[in-house]
Amino acid sequence: MSSRCEAFCNTRYEMHVMNPLVLLATGGDLAQDQSMFYPASPGAESIRSLSVLVLAITGFIFIVVEGILIYAILRFRRRDSSGSEPPQVYGSKPIEIAWTAAPTLIVFVLVLVTTRTVWEVVPTPPPPRPDDRTLFVTVIGRQWWWEYRYDHYDGKELGFIAANELHVPAGANGVSRPVYLSLQSADVCHSFWVPRLAGKTDLIPGRTNQMWFQTDQAGTYRGNCAEYCGTQHANMLIRVTVEPAEDFEDWMAHQKKEQAPQDSDPEAVKSGRKAFLAQSCVNCHRVAGTPAQGKYAPDLTHLMSRQTLAAGMIPNTPENLRRWIDDPQKIKPGCLMPAFGLSDRDRDAIVDYLVTLR
Repeated sequence: MSSRCEAFCNTRYEMHVMNPLVLLATGGDLAQDQSMFYPASPGAESIRSLSVLVLAITGFIFIVVEGILIYAILRFRRRDSSGSEPPQVYGSKPIEIAWTAAPTLIVFVLVLVTTRTVWEVVPTPPPPRPDDRTLFVTVIGRQWWWEYRYDHYDGKELGFIAANELHVPAGANGVSRPVYLSLQSADVCHSFWVPRLAGKTDLIPGRTNQMWFQTDQAGTYRGNCAEYCGTQHANMLIRVTVEPAEDFEDWMAHQKKEQAPQDSDPEAVKSGRKAFLAQSCVNCHRVAGTPAQGKYAPDLTHLMSRQTLAAGMIPNTPENLRRWIDDPQKIKPGCLMPAFGLSDRDRDAIVDYLVTLR
């Protein structure tokens, strides 16, 4: 019963967080942060323009229909005291032509505008070319976190992995830096949606979908998985960090580094690494440069370079990391990482090691 209640609550939370009209109505930073009505990329602007057009047309139709209905209710609210029947009218050809032609024309216009918008937001990704300033990333949705495999940038192969926080370059001085995402799922259906950057695109097992965006506005953009995928669906959060090209290239260079053991490492770090490698953590997690080469859980090579833990749920601090390792179910009930029942000594040693992975 508790798991059903939790799933229901998470679904209700997701409905609130992901509804752009609710976000717009709340006002303040929350509305702007995850609202499609504050676009920061060309694709998102196309979606906003289409939404405004559809809202304007449907709003006009609603006002006209409801206005006629209210007028009729007020105008003819009293029964005719004479008791005679009103004039019987059996149709008007001009009116019938009008209410057939007008909806047809409206639907035709909406189809054309929607087709143009789809053409703009779902282009075919170009092949990587030297010096084209395009970033290619493969996004893999998992229960309940995101894996980012950085493939190419400026025509150069990258080959490193990150988790939950997507870093991309910002365009500047008239130079655009498009980002192309290849979307895959490792388990069930997910959906990648950062409202201010692009429309939502589903991740379907056995299929690769594509999406793209670009922006000149540096900052952090938030989103959610927008396809119900299990108990912790509402907490499968997305953080996209857009930063100047120089900062992004520095970040990439750091992410490529391995975490191979060094003779100069403090004893506490050596002890923590030994405790970490002795646990079954290595079956799921990867730390580049060590025997830990798991592919099932988030890559930990540069764990402490991330702002959050548990796919954006809590700040990434040593204390929260200690709580997470002690029992992940207390923070994210239903997540696929179990509590290992570590002793305080082993837990603290592992935390001392993990906080060095920057």
